[in-house]
Amino acid sequence: MAHWRWIHFGHYGAQGTPGGEALGIALGRMVSGISSPVDSDRGLAARLNYLTKSDAGYEAMDRAGVHVSPRTLMAWLAEERSPNKANLARLDAAYWDLRRRNVAADLKRRLHNSGRGTRVEINPVDESRVDRKRQRGEGLRRRLSTRDVNVRDLIIWDRAVDAWMDDDQAELDDIWQQICQDHLGTDWEAYAYVDSIGWDA
Repeated sequence: MAHWRWIHFGHYGAQGTPGGEALGIALGRMVSGISSPVDSDRGLAARLNYLTKSDAGYEAMDRAGVHVSPRTLMAWLAEERSPNKANLARLDAAYWDLRRRNVAADLKRRLHNSGRGTRVEINPVDESRVDRKRQRGEGLRRRLSTRDVNVRDLIIWDRAVDAWMDDDQAELDDIWQQICQDHLGTDWEAYAYVDSIGWDA
């Protein structure tokens, strides 16, 4: 990764998130699912039904560490027994893991937008708590405005979704750096950290 401008980000009070992390957060917001909490009867039943409908669901439970006997699982499904707190957390993790995997292709399709790509809104870091003498300088402050860019590179979106699914933060960081370099001109390094990223895909 190239040398980014914000070597000591946050040291003087700047507020923001690494761009790659913000990219992952924005992707996560595209995934909908069960709104009821896992520790409610409705939320638990919905997650168990979703997870036990396919081999992929059982694989997701295995990845999340849900290792119980078929008899125990059947008792959960019949609402004869309830998982302990640790297994509730694992079931919730397994559910969202499976949701991510099941919607990945749809996320790529939405971001590809029939070849037109997706318009990305980049909100810059918040320097309001930084002493004026410690801020990035008058010229840079004028350039640190909200930026709108249209990312049409479909390979970028495929890579981003795959990295998000794999929790590969290093890859997301590299993808964000490439987006910045390709679309933000000579001041791209100033957007290594952002307040947020959004789109309407």
